[in-house]
Amino acid sequence: MTAFYLAGALFLLANVVVALARVLRGPTAADRMLSGALMGTTAVAVLLLLYGATGIEALIDVALIFAILAAMAVVTFVRRTWPEDADEDRPREEP
Repeated sequence: MTAFYLAGALFLLANVVVALARVLRGPTAADRMLSGALMGTTAVAVLLLLYGATGIEALIDVALIFAILAAMAVVTFVRRTWPEDADEDRPREEP
């Protein structure tokens, strides 16, 4: 079973390389941010697979920190790029 976990981790690391290429090449900031979110999610998965293979419990803590940081990065990106008055242009629906 350990070999299966390690093979899965290597496959996910190959996905990170592809995502890194998209970060470097992405035409828009949104493409780059989505690739960054993919790398954060993949890092969590790789760390959990490595925990399954090795049993080192600290990997779970590191995976949780990566998950929180990835979520915070996406929220920060959206708050900085979304215009403040974008919602004011839409007519409000009355209940």
